[in-house]
Amino acid sequence: MPLRAAPSLLVAGTLSVSGMAQAEPVTLDTLEVTAPRLDRELYDTPAAVSVVDREKIAQGQQRERLDESLATVPGVYLQNRHNFVQGERVSIRGFGARTPWGVRGIRVRVDGIPYTLPDGQAQLDAIDLDSAQRIEVMRGPAAVQYGNAAGGAIDVTTADGESDPGTRLRVEGGSNGYRKLNVSNGGVEGPWSHHIDVSALGMDGYRDHSSVEKYLLNAKLKRELDADRSLTAILNLLDNPRSEDPGGLTAEAVSEDRQGTIDSNFYSPTRIDAGQSVDQQVLGLEYEDRAAGPGELTLRGFYLKRDFEQQLAYAGDSFVAYDRDYYGANAEYRQSLSLGELPMRYVAGVEVARQEDDRYRDDVTIDGDHQGRVADETQTATSLGAFAQGDLDLTDQWSLSLGTRFDHIDFDIDDNYLSDGDDSGDRTFNQWSGSAGLNYRYRPNHQVYLSVGTAYETPTFTEFANPAGVGGFNPDIEPQKAWNRELGLRGNFVDSGLDYDVALFSTRVRDSLIAYKNSDGRDFYRNAGRSRQDGLEVSLGWDFAENWRLDSALTLARYEFQDYVDDDGNDHANNRIPGLPERTWVNQLTWQGVGERFATLETRYVGSMYADDANSVKVDDYWLANLRAGDGWRLSNDTLLKAYVGVQNLFDREHFDNIVINDQRGRYFSTAPDRSVYAGVELAF
Repeated sequence: MPLRAAPSLLVAGTLSVSGMAQAEPVTLDTLEVTAPRLDRELYDTPAAVSVVDREKIAQGQQRERLDESLATVPGVYLQNRHNFVQGERVSIRGFGARTPWGVRGIRVRVDGIPYTLPDGQAQLDAIDLDSAQRIEVMRGPAAVQYGNAAGGAIDVTTADGESDPGTRLRVEGGSNGYRKLNVSNGGVEGPWSHHIDVSALGMDGYRDHSSVEKYLLNAKLKRELDADRSLTAILNLLDNPRSEDPGGLTAEAVSEDRQGTIDSNFYSPTRIDAGQSVDQQVLGLEYEDRAAGPGELTLRGFYLKRDFEQQLAYAGDSFVAYDRDYYGANAEYRQSLSLGELPMRYVAGVEVARQEDDRYRDDVTIDGDHQGRVADETQTATSLGAFAQGDLDLTDQWSLSLGTRFDHIDFDIDDNYLSDGDDSGDRTFNQWSGSAGLNYRYRPNHQVYLSVGTAYETPTFTEFANPAGVGGFNPDIEPQKAWNRELGLRGNFVDSGLDYDVALFSTRVRDSLIAYKNSDGRDFYRNAGRSRQDGLEVSLGWDFAENWRLDSALTLARYEFQDYVDDDGNDHANNRIPGLPERTWVNQLTWQGVGERFATLETRYVGSMYADDANSVKVDDYWLANLRAGDGWRLSNDTLLKAYVGVQNLFDREHFDNIVINDQRGRYFSTAPDRSVYAGVELAF
């Protein structure tokens, strides 16, 4: 019998076997990965790639944040789940950890649309996990595939009419005022297929002043033009009228009230109303021609409009807003051919994107009164990239992979606030990237590979901010560059129900971009000499008995500065990079009963970390346990009712949801909720 996708995790994309105790012969379905741009079978891929399927994303989950779905992907660390203003911080092998908020250094795509901007920043607030069918994670530098800010990549594919037909209605509620409503519908009619998903989320929040209201719509409409050609339209709408920001806490404030905020006593005994609102629309169009000459052609275009306003948690020049237009296109061509007598596959493509931000900043009193504009500028980033990647089969078992890419990125700032002088300027970067991999498939379901590759990250517009207190570019900051080496081993012992993924990585980074806060609480950035990011990732899945599966993901790493002297002359050589645990271990024990009945016990260990470059503020390690279970009842042939319940932080362990790096006021800590419960019911027909 063919295998189905593992209910808990496709560990690094491998497939599991149900009921391995049986002696019945089994075969392994072929699994392809697409995030590396050159579509391959998993065991022909010389890179660390993890795949999470629909069941793992959805089963008993709130589908609120990525950390739920990616819990058992090794090398990935997420913080800040419960602050919708700051957004989830995602780190892959240390890349992306530098930012106090949002995503940096990690490439994010949804249905082929790049959510990472030309300047390297990304937001996750519009990713609709309710309709997500598959998530692929590239756990390492991917500059050849994606260009700037690709220390790793997260590629999300949402449902279409074929993969999720019918109608679903789901209602959830839980602790801290959590409530959510979700409705979806999909289907196929002749050459047309469609899928639409709408959700409404509300939450009061664990901490004071942390409520949120958010609405999402994600839709696909596909037309099969003929047997080889199709056209797909994608629409994503985000309306986030209110998200409140409780801000960071000092250690003293945490001990007094974990659920409180720091009133802006730095300025006044009255608290400022910190928070944000977001309105975003994304439109994408994809054309596929699977018979374009001897190969396959894919064309994509997209447009994103984002209106953003944020009141930061202090008085002064603390109201930030922008109107963003972001658009672009890409073309990819794939072909299989022979080089002499050796089979070869390649993909070549070009990408262009443009980001236009009309950004301004206002001076605000502690009472929220706007006193006037203090900055007004138009920020424009344009990127152009061309890449080629190919696999050559040297023998039936050995293959060689090579790839290269060239990127041109242009940054421009037009200063429209001239009372303090004209700070207009531009920066331009040209960058070559390369990768090479050698793969040995020593058994049909087992491989060993060796790969090397480069990555680079330009500062984002936010990181280009000038600490001198004027507009324009910080003239002292440069891109960071990385060189990665990796040795990997993965496979699936079909007869014993065991799959495994082991990866050793060693990355050297120069001119590391490091965040710090000045005395006013504003974020600025500097280059930090050289750093090293070395580690071991182990992921195991075991169907050890009928209906039982254990998934385990262990990361052991070392993230250190090699040479870094800060602006005050302090030497941080051999210090740990702040905001990163060097040890994480996640285990999930899943029982899959008859029909929809299931139970999953999850344990998470997060090692200690530091909150500052000097390693003077240590954050202790902690263990967490989460539990979820559910059942389902067939009401008719085509109607299914499901119910589930989840308990997070089962043993009520005090820990932190986020660490604010290098905060000069000592407000490093964002506390995480204590024990919380949620429950939901879903009707599918």
